[in-house]
Amino acid sequence: MTRRTAARDFAARVRARDRILGYWSVIDSPVSTEWLAHVGWDYIALDLQHGLIGYSGMLAGITAIDAAEGPVGLVRVESNDPTPIGRALDAGAAGVIVPLVNSADEAAAAVASAKYPPMGIRSYGPMRSQLRVGPVPAEANNETIVLAMIETPQGLANVAEICAVEGLDGIYVGPSDLRIAVGGAHSNDPAVDAEFEAALTTIREAAAAAGITAGIHTASGELAAKRLAEGYTLATVASDLTHLKAVSQSHLDAARG
Repeated sequence: MTRRTAARDFAARVRARDRILGYWSVIDSPVSTEWLAHVGWDYIALDLQHGLIGYSGMLAGITAIDAAEGPVGLVRVESNDPTPIGRALDAGAAGVIVPLVNSADEAAAAVASAKYPPMGIRSYGPMRSQLRVGPVPAEANNETIVLAMIETPQGLANVAEICAVEGLDGIYVGPSDLRIAVGGAHSNDPAVDAEFEAALTTIREAAAAAGITAGIHTASGELAAKRLAEGYTLATVASDLTHLKAVSQSHLDAARG
């Protein structure tokens, strides 16, 4: 598979609701991102909302992912706005994960920001992406994906309407915010386990009914496997920063005996 066809093939897999696995990056370290891109993940997602990555780090990270000639690079943008969405796609991202989507109108706005006319309002200026995606607008529209995050009380209440938005390729659960949204005192509050699991069922069933992918962030490969078995079709595992700390801690503990 060439880099020219990677985004196209990935988009087709997402729309076919294939099982897809990815990894999350929050640190601005292109070398480590390139190493991760050789592991075998289907995608590496760069986090520009909560991660420690700016525009130059995003550009370097996407370039590093492409160098591996394996996974595609996705970007969780800072906000549901045409500027960060367009900049991520112009830099060569194969798709965007858009946070805090509360309604069908907000999901439609995210799709419009990611698509060239007549489908949307994206401004034409694929400074790097033309090497990998498109550059003909209709081709680029087909080769890039848009995932809307469901992580708020409003998003959960409106999930069926969000999933029905034309051009939306899938939804993506932010579990920390969703747990708080269903009443948790913090992002890991076990007191709302039942409510949280019920919300996950509602979300994946809404996606299945609409025929779009249901994605979720998970803390481990074991949990990713569990969510895929339950009916989610796309799962991201942990992050480079959390694994860096965890592995370092495990070696320190072993060395201390």
